[in-house]
Amino acid sequence: VQLQASGGGLVQTGGSLRLSCAYSGRTSKSYAVGWFRRAPGKEHEFVAAVSWSGGNKHYADTVEGRFTISRDTAKNTVDLQMNSLQTDDTAVYYCAAAPWGIWKWNNMRYWGKGTLVTVSS
Repeated sequence: VQLQASGGGLVQTGGSLRLSCAYSGRTSKSYAVGWFRRAPGKEHEFVAAVSWSGGNKHYADTVEGRFTISRDTAKNTVDLQMNSLQTDDTAVYYCAAAPWGIWKWNNMRYWGKGTLVTVSS
């Protein structure tokens, strides 16, 4: 499974960004896809995940109500709409794939290069 994240950039506090993850591969449609982020000097942090069908979604407490994850199975993309961004949201964001389960970075089977999100005050 191959994944590629895009859509990062610079935004002011309170602003919005939409990240997109394009995935491909023979078994890609059977995996759940999650977003993680890594801030400078910190470990990978779970952000949000969506099941292979798009029916199940899971969010970290830190982004619940501000971020929305969605999946388009026809286009093989998973988007992350990020609203009310804060400086603490600054990080490199990665999308990753794994069977639905415990969303920790070490459990991910596939991941792509990240996209940088910078939130300025």
